[in-house]
Amino acid sequence: MNMSKINSPNITAFLETLRRKNINYIPLAELGVHPKIKELFLSKKINGLEDEVDFWEKAGYDYIKLQPKADFNPMKIGLDNHVSYNDDGTIFRKWASENNGVISNYDDLEKYTFPSISDFDYTNFEKVKSFLPDGMGVVGQYGDIFTMTWEMMGFESFSIALFENEELVENLNDRLGRLVLSMFEYFAQSDVVNAIWYSDDIAYTNSLMVSPQVLDKYFFSWLKKIGDLAKQYNKPFIYHTDGLLYDVMDKIIDCGVDAIHPIEPKAMNIADVKKRYGNKLCLIGNIDVDLLSRGTTDEIRNNVYKNVEDVGFDGGYCVGSGNSIPEYVKLENYIAMIDAVKEINSKF
Repeated sequence: MNMSKINSPNITAFLETLRRKNINYIPLAELGVHPKIKELFLSKKINGLEDEVDFWEKAGYDYIKLQPKADFNPMKIGLDNHVSYNDDGTIFRKWASENNGVISNYDDLEKYTFPSISDFDYTNFEKVKSFLPDGMGVVGQYGDIFTMTWEMMGFESFSIALFENEELVENLNDRLGRLVLSMFEYFAQSDVVNAIWYSDDIAYTNSLMVSPQVLDKYFFSWLKKIGDLAKQYNKPFIYHTDGLLYDVMDKIIDCGVDAIHPIEPKAMNIADVKKRYGNKLCLIGNIDVDLLSRGTTDEIRNNVYKNVEDVGFDGGYCVGSGNSIPEYVKLENYIAMIDAVKEINSKF
């Protein structure tokens, strides 16, 4: 088989995999790759959208992931002029993670400056058209309606308010939900976007973060709206959450999710997930970030081959990390994961 063809983007094959078609192809998929890893991989600085496309193509992905530019804390409340970054390069919301958060009562809610839908900037979705190589697509991604709800209140205050001031939680969740949903309305209707990806963590490695009843009200109602949009516009729907999900997996499926990411290896066995839900869900990820960070290239290669053998035998599996690619992942291990997938695809 022609290796250049194997290494070329194939958005059609990626979309078919998300729909669980057995097409003799194993895609790569990541929610996030830290900018430092991208720069090490390319041996150059990332200086804009064209460089981003260059990375995603050369690393072997069939898509570039794009987000609208959005600021949910335009007044920088609680930031104290300090911004840091998560492992995947996204902004760390320090204001939302410490003490009581920035919204504790109705006065806080009314004084808080939320963005408006018109503030969201989709310029890159139009610009990317001129940079995309043949066969490469776009995944529109955003998330965190539930996460921002509890982060803006602080988890302890959020938990108390569920019993003592539920109307405050409802109002905050509704404001955030309508804003984020507007992004997915754009993704669904855009002729640039091929698939949509919603991320919002709802579980720890050994349990859900809150009860299924709370999730029904403040999370699943929004997930269903996004799923309905995906179905209406015939776009595959990927959902990301870490943690142990067996108690709510049927609800996730009922919301119209086509693919689940990242099947956190410390929380769920991917072969078991495949056995239970492989006829309804494409599985994405599961290569342990700890192994990518501290293991050997042979261990990474073996992990990829084992996963493909266990769950990729009839389609519906994309190789990727069990979360994202943070800056402390060994570059050689990240490349070993990519190369193992290319090697597997060369044998089909």
